Amino acid sequence: MRIVVRLDVRMAMCKRKGRDLAAEIGITEQNLSLLKSGKVKGIRFETLARLCDALDCQPGDLLEAVDDADPTA
Repeated sequence: MRIVVRLDVRMAMCKRKGRDLAAEIGITEQNLSLLKSGKVKGIRFETLARLCDALDCQPGDLLEAVDDADPTA
């Protein structure tokens, strides 16, 4: 099992640009990019809450647990 970050999908759905979203939630564009790519080991709950507030969503809309054996994920 692994966690897949769907932040880029949600941003596209909301038509949000990385620069604007990063500024709104108080992180750097580089850190937002790392989050979008899934190249982080963790995320602070505070940051996750800010993302959810800015994108009007729930954590499950941004993060998904998938089976490693699932070739479609």
